[in-house]
Amino acid sequence: MLYVGCICNNSQFAIRELRIIVLSLRFDNDKDMKKHSGMRPHDIVVLLKIATKKDSSWFMKDLANELGISASEVTESLNRSAIAGLISKDKRHLMKSSLLDFLLHGLRYVYPQYPGAQVRGIPTAHAAPPLASEISSSEPYVWPYGEGTVRGASIEPLHPKVPEACLKDPYFYEYMALCDALRVGRAREKNIATAELKKRLC
Repeated sequence: MLYVGCICNNSQFAIRELRIIVLSLRFDNDKDMKKHSGMRPHDIVVLLKIATKKDSSWFMKDLANELGISASEVTESLNRSAIAGLISKDKRHLMKSSLLDFLLHGLRYVYPQYPGAQVRGIPTAHAAPPLASEISSSEPYVWPYGEGTVRGASIEPLHPKVPEACLKDPYFYEYMALCDALRVGRAREKNIATAELKKRLC
């Protein structure tokens, strides 16, 4: 009863006390759980590289070698994705519906990108497969890359090693280009990219 009176007479104090109680309860419930430090851009890169494997077996060292990312980064990445519900707890099976949902509705907000200066590089978004065959444009977007053969507006890849990894794996290249279409594309490009990602993941 005294506490109720306190709520009535001093709402700010009551709100502060309630916050302390809520935080205490959350700590008690979560203290034994792994903390999620937030998704990183290359987490999407790792997950979509796994998607290219389909039903083939793979090892973390394979992902590291093929992506040019250290084995420890891959391990930490998969831990974050497992906590986020984007891959199974054993880190072997993609949660495809959840991943697709994140790509379609969260990617452009979490990892926004805007076309930059004209540079030489590797085509991405609407300028790369599979969208290049459906969308004609005189304004290509590219990942900056010294050995690239196309000039266009620069787009920062989700990880610096993405261009090299894509040159080794055309199917992975398509995934990455479709993701960029979601990040920087116009409505039509996003719609086509959405359909292509649904076809590949589901």
